Amino acid sequence: MAAAEQKKSYQVVKTFRGIDTQANRTAIKEDEFSWLENAQPIGYANLKIIPNYNTVTIANTAVTWANTATTLTSGNVKLKDYVIAFQADGSAQYYNATDGTKGVVASAGTFSGAGVQTAQWKNDRILILDPSKGYFSWDGNNVVNIGSVGVIAVTNGGSGYVSPSVTIGAPGANGTQANAVATVLSGVVETISLVDAGSGYNPASPPSVTINDASGTGATAIAGVVTFATGTASAVVVTGGKGYTNAANTVVSFSGGGGSGAAGTAILAGGQVTEIVITNPGSGYTNAANLVVTVSGGGGTGAVLKGIVNSDPNVGIASFSGRVWIAAGRTIYYSAANSYTDFTSVSAGSFVLTDETLHGNIQQILSANNFLYVFGDDSINVISNVIVNSNGVTLFTNTNVSASVGSKRPYTIFPYFRSVLFLNDYGVYALVGSTTTKLSDPLDGIFPNIDFTYPIYAGQVLLNNILCAAFNFRYYDSVFTQSYRYIQAVFFEKKWFITSQGDNLTYITSVPLNGRITLFGTDGTTLYQLYQNVSGSITSRIQTALLPMGDPIRTKQALKIGIEATATNVSSITMSATVDYENGSSPPYTLTSLVVWQNNNLQTIPWVNNSSVQIGWGQIGYALYKTDASQYGKYLGITVTSTNPAFTVNGFEFEHELRVRF
Repeated sequence: MAAAEQKKSYQVVKTFRGIDTQANRTAIKEDEFSWLENAQPIGYANLKIIPNYNTVTIANTAVTWANTATTLTSGNVKLKDYVIAFQADGSAQYYNATDGTKGVVASAGTFSGAGVQTAQWKNDRILILDPSKGYFSWDGNNVVNIGSVGVIAVTNGGSGYVSPSVTIGAPGANGTQANAVATVLSGVVETISLVDAGSGYNPASPPSVTINDASGTGATAIAGVVTFATGTASAVVVTGGKGYTNAANTVVSFSGGGGSGAAGTAILAGGQVTEIVITNPGSGYTNAANLVVTVSGGGGTGAVLKGIVNSDPNVGIASFSGRVWIAAGRTIYYSAANSYTDFTSVSAGSFVLTDETLHGNIQQILSANNFLYVFGDDSINVISNVIVNSNGVTLFTNTNVSASVGSKRPYTIFPYFRSVLFLNDYGVYALVGSTTTKLSDPLDGIFPNIDFTYPIYAGQVLLNNILCAAFNFRYYDSVFTQSYRYIQAVFFEKKWFITSQGDNLTYITSVPLNGRITLFGTDGTTLYQLYQNVSGSITSRIQTALLPMGDPIRTKQALKIGIEATATNVSSITMSATVDYENGSSPPYTLTSLVVWQNNNLQTIPWVNNSSVQIGWGQIGYALYKTDASQYGKYLGITVTSTNPAFTVNGFEFEHELRVRF
């Protein structure tokens, strides 16, 4: 008597969540994936293979950089969207994504070799902050070192003045002219106030200041120039001394501090030194404790000066509330209202974060959602409610919203809908209002393999018409490639998946090109537009959970597996699949939807066309890619790989028989 046939059991998975690497494959939900690469889990039975990257070309020639790119950023100038690569030799080049042209922003040596940041001023210009060389702007044609006029001090008030005009010397090439007005009391020029701080002035060679009035004589003044360059020196008066009457014979000297070239002029009033105007900030200064500043001559004694060294690198720039904000160390500087150059007049200023919640220095600042976010390594403050009072002074609210979570990864902080997303060394977080929430629990198994010695970049991108957040990092792939490669962790609708848009994609930046948010990237040499190549091959890797099939203590024997998929031409799709269990995998099976002819010996009979090319018969639209399979395990799953583009996985099917318990 023949034995009864073992009853076959089936399981179908068509609900798709995202990746979950927190636990091993036997412990995640049955509709989650232990790995999901280049496949977007949009919804029920809708797992779309995403497009690969395109190399950006001009006249069929790839856009490449003259030197190695170390920062990639973007901005809009006069309604044209630019991608800018700052390079290791201090140069910068642009790609105009609006009209498809390429050009030079600045020559070698203009900027530092790394760490440059940018912000947007209206759509008029891109603001550039160099970590050590200071503050620049680019209007699509020229780079200008902001170098705005700072303090203007009267050295001799003269006499007989009624309505004097003030003329400030011209700036450097492509700079803007500074303007000022004089205040007169009893015929004497008392003060000179800036109307426009201008730009393009050289801090080492301040402009002349000329005071003209048909009835007045003798008034003189000097100017100092604001610079955000590091390694510079300045001085403040600690004690004014006495008996100083001859400004022309008063000498200010700088020594020590590790640098050279600093010079200043003493301003006298009432026999005392009241102010030091820096006429050359010098360079190379690193040690304020060893910087000695002295005053000699002038007929007086006793003046004591304190030397100051600007050694903190510039770390962040943002345009917020009609002005520019720059962060360095624990200090934030802000320009005057409606100006990106004036850091001197009454509505400009600076403040130091003294609260203990900022354990180190500021890491980044970001303008978004009507706030200026100030990030420390493990804290976040917000600046809000910026107003100018009746005296012209800027007032605002500074509130700490996180005293335990922040980020030292400045290029991963960006707005996403009404939240701010950021990555640190232990997760991805969202800041909504005053609440930080960890989003990246499903990536906990990935974070230990991220190489944090390399820069990490992030941005927004539209994928399948869904706005996603993407984080680009160097990752050691211990499963598929056993090597380091760059991948992107992509987030949307509480789901994560992985993309790979080139193994050496070091930097990315978002561009709202033609109303659609697009990601550009570079490997340091070539410019790419990501997720745009719908016909080129792309490697997808889909690894399901290991499923208990309703009975985790019973062994299952796999009999068949099937993968449902749709495509314009499913006959062109080939997949490789393994049947996995808790301790290993089967050999790979090749799955196609081609119909083949076999003889009685199960040998395939080939079809050959007129060109002697072997062909197969396929179908259009939907196909079930299936194969007989052999595997035993308490848990069963599938790993699927393909290099074909533009298809959608609709489901995974298992046929199995239940075997022994325990």
